[in-house]
Amino acid sequence: MSAQPIFAAFRQALAEAWAGGAGALLPLGFFAGTAVLVPLGIGTDPATLRAVGPGILWVALALSSLVTLERIFQADTEDGALDLWLQTEAPPSAIAAAKTLAHFLTAGLPLALLSPLLALMFQAQASTGLLVNAAYYAVGGLAFYFWGGVGAALSATVRRGGLLISLIALPLYVPTAIFGAMAMTDAPGSQNAPLLLAASALFALAVAPFAMAAALRLAAD
Repeated sequence: MSAQPIFAAFRQALAEAWAGGAGALLPLGFFAGTAVLVPLGIGTDPATLRAVGPGILWVALALSSLVTLERIFQADTEDGALDLWLQTEAPPSAIAAAKTLAHFLTAGLPLALLSPLLALMFQAQASTGLLVNAAYYAVGGLAFYFWGGVGAALSATVRRGGLLISLIALPLYVPTAIFGAMAMTDAPGSQNAPLLLAASALFALAVAPFAMAAALRLAAD
């Protein structure tokens, strides 16, 4: 097996993620806009904001991850690159994982890095805990992008398949969002929530690439 096609797919996905000049800016704007608008709707009571803040940010992160997923595989099906990827010696699952990881690093990781600033808007205490929470968002965001990649692969041949991606991916996001929100609270069972969050991300990394590969083979037929 040659690793060259995997690296080539990774580099191509990095370039595609910045196509049109948007890159990470569109998901960042959506993430920040959602977090800014929510306090305007629920009020400015500090206790209320602290209680709902983690959950709101997880929902915003999940929705923001959907913004750029449509571009992961669609261009490959339109220009014939998908057929070339499937004919290489590298496993299609590895190529799909490399392209999804590139999109996460470009558009998903910046969301996690922005989360401490947005958490302060929800009256979170300024401490090292914000950095720990940012790591949780990064782990959860990785799971979101890989599950979203399954939806992107299934809708690779569908024009403007953003709605289809959402319908496929959002149910798969639920466990990760629940465990992530629990990890940031003092609710019963929250002590094990970080491990469950990590387990959900590892499960996504293990299963989603093969599901993407199967969907892409169907798209190429």
